[in-house]
Amino acid sequence: MTARMMDIQRIKVACGDCRLSPLCLSSGLNEEEMARLGDLIPRARLLQTEELLYRQGEPLDALYAVRSGSLRTFAGQGNGQEQTLGFSLPGDLVGLDGLEDERHQCSSVALETTTLCELPYARFRALCAEIPSLQGQMLHLIGKEICAEHGTLFLRGNRSAEARVAIFLLDLARRFGVCGLSRQEFNLSMSRHEIADYLGIAGETVSRQLGAFQRRGLIAVQQRNVRILDPVGLDAVAAQDGEAQREGLCNGTAA
Repeated sequence: MTARMMDIQRIKVACGDCRLSPLCLSSGLNEEEMARLGDLIPRARLLQTEELLYRQGEPLDALYAVRSGSLRTFAGQGNGQEQTLGFSLPGDLVGLDGLEDERHQCSSVALETTTLCELPYARFRALCAEIPSLQGQMLHLIGKEICAEHGTLFLRGNRSAEARVAIFLLDLARRFGVCGLSRQEFNLSMSRHEIADYLGIAGETVSRQLGAFQRRGLIAVQQRNVRILDPVGLDAVAAQDGEAQREGLCNGTAA
């Protein structure tokens, strides 16, 4: 099988069998409603590392639910540079940036081999009108996205680089835990530069802070693998810049 054939390979999807269904659009649906939603996505889409899901400015053709892997969302700044806006993990809904005028305001690229449930937008919108609980869950996920944007503003506000990196690690741990993965040990699919761009700090600062956390016994780092050894101590670093805590970010939905 060629690499391109692997890129377009389709994987069978069944919402009722998906371990992420409590986090996704099917949450709260009965069996019949879940089956109707599943009919929109009989197959999942597979992306290889660095493959674009969509580009900034393209029409909104579909929304995507991440089943496995991760993506980076970014926007061009008009001077050839990019700004990293966030990272999508399993259970996240991708493509909401295109809802305003049905045209994507940013781009999304796979950070690793990633599978997604693809929901054709026109058909999905019609189904939301027919199933109130699906529409309600969609609004819930949009609210989650808004909270994540508020969290990004918080991270780029008046916080030290040390606190920004600590908050980022703790929030990743929480998000991995929510989707059934380990909260204590995980891989950073994004580069140090991409993390720095997202946090609004210099690339070498991320590496320096990770090294400092390791020397203090807060984490263990081996290349992209991170193990949190002292979550309480790391939380104290995250909270050091003032009264605001991670729990204030819409119950910790940043990043």
